[in-house]
Amino acid sequence: MKPLRIFKQPAFRTIIKTAQAEKIKLYLVGGALRTHFSRPDDDIDNVDFVVIGEVGAFAERIAKALKSRTVIINPQFDTVMVPAKKIEFEFTGPRKLLRGSAAHCSLPDDPLEKDLILRDFSINSLAMQLSPEAGNIIDLCGGLEDIKSGIIRTPLDPNVTLREDPLRIMRAARLSSDLNFSIEPDLLEAMYVHRHTLLDVSIERRTSELMRILSTPKPSVGLKLLYITGALDIAFPEIAAMASLEQNHKPRHKDVFEHTLKVVDSVAENRGTLPTRLAALLHDIGKPATRRFDSKSGWMFHGHEVVGQRMTQKLGKKWKLSSAMTDNVSKLVRLHMRPINLSDEGVTDSAVRRLGVQAGEDIDELIKLCRADVTSSDPRRVKKYLANFERVVAHLEAVEERDELRSFQSPVRGDIIMAETGIAPGPLVGKLKKMIEEAILDGIIPNEYDAALEYLRQIKDDVVDDS
Repeated sequence: MKPLRIFKQPAFRTIIKTAQAEKIKLYLVGGALRTHFSRPDDDIDNVDFVVIGEVGAFAERIAKALKSRTVIINPQFDTVMVPAKKIEFEFTGPRKLLRGSAAHCSLPDDPLEKDLILRDFSINSLAMQLSPEAGNIIDLCGGLEDIKSGIIRTPLDPNVTLREDPLRIMRAARLSSDLNFSIEPDLLEAMYVHRHTLLDVSIERRTSELMRILSTPKPSVGLKLLYITGALDIAFPEIAAMASLEQNHKPRHKDVFEHTLKVVDSVAENRGTLPTRLAALLHDIGKPATRRFDSKSGWMFHGHEVVGQRMTQKLGKKWKLSSAMTDNVSKLVRLHMRPINLSDEGVTDSAVRRLGVQAGEDIDELIKLCRADVTSSDPRRVKKYLANFERVVAHLEAVEERDELRSFQSPVRGDIIMAETGIAPGPLVGKLKKMIEEAILDGIIPNEYDAALEYLRQIKDDVVDDS
């Protein structure tokens, strides 16, 4: 067997030496082994161990040896994490039954063997003994063969496994998306049967798993699995609402959900950031609420980007996303129609200048999202829209380079405005500053200090008098 890359890590070797010196039974388990046998060239940033003994005390000694700290991840499972540079080492005791749902199953007495059989999927049930002495791979559940065959299945009856932790429904979809593995039919059926149990899982855990699906090379695989099993309706009904929502009266026209999956995959293929991938998933979230039928044009969705922005803000709070993430995603959702609209309205300096300022540092990601949003079964239509879009992008890049829009704000700051006008700090300072910025965006004056100061001197008396 080819040596695991993780063995080259000094911190990993320190862990093994410490365990061997203390004659602690230590096993490498889970994702690190799965990754080695499925994608051996991938980097590993999380390593799981099973410790037969006092987990907390051993983790403390490891933290001291690595000059790190311990973080209690899950007291219920006695799981402790020790970070070391770019790798998180997690130590846990052997798994036990959560609710006794597997009490009728025949389980081995050996703690490690019981732990492996109680794991989520066979491809994660591999183990390697590291201490007191190094050993071979332990594969009780046929995980190696399943990795070779590209199959995701559970060590026990899938109904038992999913009842133990309903989040495994989403995890199966995520692993299928990440590894391009198929899901065993019995497990797929169990995912449908137990879909309602996802409501027993905290929104934080569900959201985290959704983000991990979006981070895979082809997120549509996992998202489709959640949809066909009904899990999406339970866990994220706002996303599921886009399915079967026709965008056009023409036959065979893709629904909003199908279109969304194409956009998400395209953004992922072009290495879009996680916020951009989430924005791709939510960019048409406002369409169900804005759908109206026009006898000539078919279904219309006027203002869906505005509604989508508001919905994204609410979902960010509901899903426990950070404020920064929520603001970033909602901004992209709000702006995703602007470049295409500009190609219809006319690409003026003022229009692209405003777009550049609104997008700010996220302009490249917005372009990535908008380019992915151009989808159609008609190649000529795609070619036409992309040509118009690229014209907008070229104009935007030219104006941005000239005007330095990414860090745009008035060249004349508040202290200068107060010194020139003699007014005290307050709303009037902001009003004058905003008027200067608007003049720059409209092309009335260049984005230069001297021009902005001269403009301030021209408008200040009228503004101050009116106040």
